[in-house]
Amino acid sequence: MNIKTFNAVYSIMEAAFPPSERRTREGQLELLNHEQYSIKTKENKNEEIVAFLASWQFPTFSFIEHIAVSSSCRGQGLGKLLIHDHLKSTNKPTILEVEPCCDDITERRIRFYGNLGFHKNDFPYMQPPLQKGEDFIPLDIMSTPSLLNDSEFSTIKEQLFREVYKLQ
Repeated sequence: MNIKTFNAVYSIMEAAFPPSERRTREGQLELLNHEQYSIKTKENKNEEIVAFLASWQFPTFSFIEHIAVSSSCRGQGLGKLLIHDHLKSTNKPTILEVEPCCDDITERRIRFYGNLGFHKNDFPYMQPPLQKGEDFIPLDIMSTPSLLNDSEFSTIKEQLFREVYKLQ
């Protein structure tokens, strides 16, 4: 990924996620060399990046870490298209984190993922901080093609904490 593309992706990321839910610019740049991490983008007719999906590929599952669409392009189906493309590219279960339902926005987000085949798991989960000085965040885990059992959830959580969040 060239620096122009990275800057466009990071700009969308900054607008879509609070600091507690994203890495610093430097931390995000470091991930580009990680073989398990990738970013897929969508462009508008002017070839400007307007959406992205960042994911991790592990031996037994895929993890969507971030997906965002530029505010000027929301509602055009780009997020749905990115997720469909992602799911077609892997034959493994896919996991993502979502804020617990507490208002209309989070309810719509959970319904959006549900309409794409994701299931909300009922395991307690706290996302480790992506930046120093931030707190753990209570989130829910959604998975497709099915709900996770206790053993699957424990294995996935352990791998996310070790590989994505760098906790030992």
